[in-house]
Amino acid sequence: MKWTNAGRKTKEGDLVLLMGQRQNYHLIPLVKDGEFQTHRGVLLHNDVIGKPWGSKVESHQGNPFYVLQPGIEEIIHTTKRNTQIMYAKDIGYLLIKMNIVEGSTVIEAGTGSGALTQVLAAVIGNEGHLFSYEAREEMQNLAKKNLRKIGLEERVTFIIKNIEAGFDQDNIQSLFLDLPNPYDYIEQVKKALIPGGFFGCILPTTNQVVKLITALRRGAFVNIEVSELMLRHYQAEESKLRPADRMVAHTGYLIFARSIDDGDLH
Repeated sequence: MKWTNAGRKTKEGDLVLLMGQRQNYHLIPLVKDGEFQTHRGVLLHNDVIGKPWGSKVESHQGNPFYVLQPGIEEIIHTTKRNTQIMYAKDIGYLLIKMNIVEGSTVIEAGTGSGALTQVLAAVIGNEGHLFSYEAREEMQNLAKKNLRKIGLEERVTFIIKNIEAGFDQDNIQSLFLDLPNPYDYIEQVKKALIPGGFFGCILPTTNQVVKLITALRRGAFVNIEVSELMLRHYQAEESKLRPADRMVAHTGYLIFARSIDDGDLH
């Protein structure tokens, strides 16, 4: 099944977002003769297959659902996880800061459940490639399943390895670490990146950030930036437009830097 679809109608195997009236949604792959059961009734897959994108279908109880193509945000939110995943607000910013675009060659270390992996695979396109490192095989197996669901597994090479031994690739344009001790691997990062390459990392606490900044300065990295992004939603109702009761506040500190030639520091 493919995440994106150039056609105007759904077909068997498509990944479909079913949006209810209260903006709650479900993400399902369409299977011939399949059934989707919710507290608002049963939806037959056959009633969805062949429908134009954006159209309405009803459960056996007459409750409406809208047939939409899933976006990156819905993919992230419905990712099966056994670790904390990165949020869209952080992922969107790091794509820009690390110049990750179509055709990019990227390394990530700390695959986790694969939320970032899925977004990177979507952004780099068929001409790019992602190398994803993880020390725990059971974690990467879950990430593989999540990536297979959106049909982009051919863009990613999964590698089970402790990066203390170094990366298998070099001349990489962008490298992102989602590890608790990234400051221990700056030498390995340096060897993998092209001169001027982009480095990024996410950390939950300030003491970890201080250690990383120190290691980056010693390791010939410049343009070091530390950021924290906040996101507040509003209730989108004309009669009572106001901030939502909850907000996504601190999720982690983002650290970015550029690799340079060691000789340029002197």
